[in-house]
Amino acid sequence: MHLKKNIATSESGFIFNPATGDSFSANPLAAEMLLLLKQGLSVSEIKKNILEKYDVELSQLEKDWDDFAAQLKEANLLDH
Repeated sequence: MHLKKNIATSESGFIFNPATGDSFSANPLAAEMLLLLKQGLSVSEIKKNILEKYDVELSQLEKDWDDFAAQLKEANLLDH
């Protein structure tokens, strides 16, 4: 999974797609996952990072990740 290269993100969770002019706000955890994704980490590396940093169960993280990925895809923010 890769974020499109032209997508702008900020640490505060602001996401901007210059191709469409659309902007989005992400919660702090989603913003962190976006930054890790943008740094080129794999999905498994990102999940490992989140599990080590936050008190979250793997099953909950898997569900949240699936929701997050679906939202990114729906917003046309991912490379195919």
